Amino acid sequence: MSNNKLPFQFKPDPQAASPLYMQLAHKLAQAIREGQYHADEALPSERVLSESLDLSRVTARKAIDRLVEQGLIVRKRGSGNYIAPKLEQPLSRLTSFSEELHQRGFKPSSRWLARGFSLAAPDEQLSLGLATGERIARLERLRLADDVVMAYEVSVLPASVLPDPHKVESSLYNFLSKHGGAPVRALQHIRAINADPRLAGLLQVPVGQAVLFITRVGYLDGGQAVELTHSYCRSDYYDFVAEMRREG
Repeated sequence: MSNNKLPFQFKPDPQAASPLYMQLAHKLAQAIREGQYHADEALPSERVLSESLDLSRVTARKAIDRLVEQGLIVRKRGSGNYIAPKLEQPLSRLTSFSEELHQRGFKPSSRWLARGFSLAAPDEQLSLGLATGERIARLERLRLADDVVMAYEVSVLPASVLPDPHKVESSLYNFLSKHGGAPVRALQHIRAINADPRLAGLLQVPVGQAVLFITRVGYLDGGQAVELTHSYCRSDYYDFVAEMRREG
């Protein structure tokens, strides 16, 4: 796309109650959601926006600031503003975070917060079918796509399944597959929660913003539960897609 040609038309509404920068932000957001810009594509600069639309640089800057706040735009120091990644994850297929991102052309990575062992809590004992006092491996990390924080994730596995959590580098499922312990099916529960101060800080969102809280229990072919993962996903970056069919 040429830097001097915008893929949309914008006509300010002088009768609108919202200020001009909000009208422009709304138009840009609409263009992004309609696919006129793609993930990781550079957004036209403030100068190009202002000159192409005959607006002030201040108006263009404030509109872009608004999109950054909404999570649609990511600022990369020294290179400009880029469309944030968006992950649509089908609910009918069991894949890892890394696999989903690779398939969509993103670069997945993890920022480790903690890796180690602890005693299983009562809810973890119940989910994984463990005895009281049994040890579990606990993995706590931020999940990133193209260096953008997408989710905060805590995974718990029996110590017998993961005897050395420090050997997990990026994809937990890839590691488990190599050692014969990857889940083949999973049950997943999804609900919305509001981010408390700690979670908001980890996900880089305002306190109180809605996030998707996902609990997944993964099972081996024989029915043994081997993974309990709690994921807190930024709702502005995640969509979950389910296909349904009517019988009869």
